[in-house]
Amino acid sequence: MTAYFIQAFIYLCAAVIAVPLAKRLGLGSVLGYLIAGVVIGPIIGLVGSETNTLQHFAEFGVVMMLFLVGLELEPRMLWDMRNKLIGLGGLQIGITTLVITAAGLYFGLVWSVAFTVGLIFALSSTAIVLQTFNEKDLAKTEGGKNAFSVLLFQDIAVIPMLALIPLLALPELIEKAQSIAGQTAEHHEELSLVAGLPGWAYGIVLLLAIAVVVVGGHYLSRPLFRYVANSGLREIFTATALMLVIGIAALMSLVGLSPALGTFLAGVVLANSEFRHELESNIEPFKGLLLGLFFITVGAGIDFGVLASNIGPVLGLTAGVMLIKALVLFGLAFIFKIKNSDRWLFALSLAQAGEFGFVLLSFTVQNHVIPSDLAQMLSLVVALSMFLTPGLFIFYDKVILPRFEHSENDREADEITEKGTVIIAGIGRFGQMVNRFLRANKIETVVLDHQISQVENLKKVNVKSFYGDATRPDLLHTAGIEDASMIVIAIDNNERAVELTKYVKHTYPKVKIFARAFDRGHHFELKLAGADFIVSETYHSALELGKEALISLGVHPFKAEQKKATLRELELYYKDSLYEMWKENSEDSKYSTHFRDLFIELETSIAKAMKSERFDEQAKVERGWTPPPKGYEKKINEDES
Repeated sequence: MTAYFIQAFIYLCAAVIAVPLAKRLGLGSVLGYLIAGVVIGPIIGLVGSETNTLQHFAEFGVVMMLFLVGLELEPRMLWDMRNKLIGLGGLQIGITTLVITAAGLYFGLVWSVAFTVGLIFALSSTAIVLQTFNEKDLAKTEGGKNAFSVLLFQDIAVIPMLALIPLLALPELIEKAQSIAGQTAEHHEELSLVAGLPGWAYGIVLLLAIAVVVVGGHYLSRPLFRYVANSGLREIFTATALMLVIGIAALMSLVGLSPALGTFLAGVVLANSEFRHELESNIEPFKGLLLGLFFITVGAGIDFGVLASNIGPVLGLTAGVMLIKALVLFGLAFIFKIKNSDRWLFALSLAQAGEFGFVLLSFTVQNHVIPSDLAQMLSLVVALSMFLTPGLFIFYDKVILPRFEHSENDREADEITEKGTVIIAGIGRFGQMVNRFLRANKIETVVLDHQISQVENLKKVNVKSFYGDATRPDLLHTAGIEDASMIVIAIDNNERAVELTKYVKHTYPKVKIFARAFDRGHHFELKLAGADFIVSETYHSALELGKEALISLGVHPFKAEQKKATLRELELYYKDSLYEMWKENSEDSKYSTHFRDLFIELETSIAKAMKSERFDEQAKVERGWTPPPKGYEKKINEDES
């Protein structure tokens, strides 16, 4: 037992150190797990042969991940994907297999071995790609959606591959393969519901198993989850979710189907369930830990001895496989009209081999299709290609994506044909709201933004805006800044917003400057630059939400409104003092000890004011918050009772 504790501590410790560090360096969590595995495995040697056993266990993380993916897909959405699922996915596997098979034949492999290697390398890593898509928020992009279609088809294609590979056994090893296959069949006879069944009976059992998943998931899951939820025991709901996933995986294994495919199907069936989000929140931590463990074992399983003795072939094969797959995917992206950066995302994200490659390589060795020494080297190719995948995503983020964003925005500014009372610089969510409000009140506006995609999106909803950089003096002149009464600065860049404020204040002092600040420091910078009115974008919404939270927690609405007003008054009272102290400090120490002391004093005053009762209950302004009439609370309580 002590040994298990030590091993668990080593794996967890490696993950805790490496993964946050990799994330901080922009490498992603997958590369962090792989590095952790390499460090505790081949480099330090803290873990050894148990990694193979752990890897089989950790592969269940892939099964859980596909269950969660299924939960996000409604059956109608899956049906809508059928063309890309079959067309794009089918062509990717078919063409990639043929090209790699041809390359294998060229290098002297037997055709059956070359074909098997082609099938194995046609698959990509569902675990790495989907995990990275989620982390980088790429799942909703066109490239991400098409990549998901291909991955889904690949996962389905594993099933016929497992059926086909034993038929490709080498002739000189058939006798030995039959012996091994016989032993395997005997082993599976105890755990299989379909061993020894005739073809028609096997088909019926498969249909029954799928029917159990679909019908049971649709009609029986809701009463079961409702029954468990009524108990109020969260841990039992977690146990039920795990029972569901493990049970379906076991059923699929017993009938010879892929557990991943079965849980994916169950996820699709439950996509419309009212318990979907509860299931996701319960399964997600297990999925994340198991996938992390899987990647650690992949890193720890790299045999540096075999790699050192075959460094040239392994590196050459890895580069060749990734290049062939990327070229095939890039060509398919042209055919299926995947454009711009999405085309590169589609090609680069799927260029690696996948985790099913380890499973299939082991299966080919058991069935004497591929010699064990070749399988060991190919495993290194699979692991190395997966290890290099985060680098491809970094290449996409740092090189490909900026080039397309730059080229999209690298065009001449629009000819501004209108002039208005107000110029709005920046038409993000903040600028859009201001523009809608002013236009609704018959105020003419001229809207400028340097993001072409933003301008095009607004044109689709009949909101006229012009592409161009509002910080350019000639563009402001064309927009009529000389005759405008006001400019609203809502640019999503702190420094450029401050520079624009300085320029307008200096060149057009009669133009009012209304600016959006991101935080207190930005607020002070804009004020120093000469802005006439500044509002922090989250200040009022946060106050309003805080007031509603108090009301929801039992505070009377009048008192909640008073407390909100008190906080705002104190903020206003201290704001000028904070600004003056911030302005007096040097650039290197804007937030000195005195500034922090004053801020702490503000927080103390707010806390003190929240505890005390207000005595200025009579409103002094026209729209002041007047107190309730005498006996109001008693009357309310009587009405509610």
